Amino acid sequence: MTIDLASLERRIEALAATPPDRDLDGAAESTVGELLDALERGEIRAAERGDDGRWRAVGWVKRGVLVGFRAGHLTEMGGPGALLSFVDKHTFPPRRWTAAQAVRLVPGGSSVRRGAYLAPGVVCMPPMYVNVGAHIGAGSMVDSHALVGSCAQIGERVHLSAAAQIGGVLEPINASPVVVEDDVLVGGNCGVYEGTVVRARAVLAAGVVLTRGTPVFDLVKETVYRATADMPLEIPAGAVVVPGARAIRSGWGAEQGLGLQAPVIVKYRDEKTDLATALEAWLR
Repeated sequence: MTIDLASLERRIEALAATPPDRDLDGAAESTVGELLDALERGEIRAAERGDDGRWRAVGWVKRGVLVGFRAGHLTEMGGPGALLSFVDKHTFPPRRWTAAQAVRLVPGGSSVRRGAYLAPGVVCMPPMYVNVGAHIGAGSMVDSHALVGSCAQIGERVHLSAAAQIGGVLEPINASPVVVEDDVLVGGNCGVYEGTVVRARAVLAAGVVLTRGTPVFDLVKETVYRATADMPLEIPAGAVVVPGARAIRSGWGAEQGLGLQAPVIVKYRDEKTDLATALEAWLR
């Protein structure tokens, strides 16, 4: 199926420009449906990597998702006799799957929302959740109790371990979502939020939390990585990040012996690290 993306973008932008006190036109729902279909096929994404390596939000796609919420009305989902029932905007029902799509969705309470892309070979362990606009590459695993937030971009062969939280963002429109590139291992109970970019082959040990306000200390290169006004926090390719702490040096906090959490890069990925992370292949 071919789609005229230029036409779709123009129609989405026109709908998004409709004043809040005016009703959307009658074609809004079908236009949103085209957008969500294209997201599910992987033909468009909520963020893209430029030639300079920087990830940027695709504004019109995110605006289209917001139009979908505006065009939707609350409806009951699940049907009579269903074990689970939901109430949500009718434009964003849970996705349904067939074996032909080659996505393994293990029974146990998981859900993938309309407008999310899961490539063939993705494994979803229950219970997990993937929100609208998210993109998950081939061969990745979303483990139990993991969350992939709205518009988050997950690469190929990524393992999101149990209870990992990948934050999402719809507004502001130009804000880039969280990006986890290819071959990354995200350990259990990790949190990656606020547009953080985790570059290819990095390893986040269990319990690491990354936000725009989190400085990351690199013991190998003797430097500190921080987000700036126009750049997100980035974890370098191949970095192995573990939870750490830094002492408060002055004032009442120092008197109490308190410290602040501080993720630390202790090494860069090598053959021994690859051997350890390769164990996940046995789960597939």
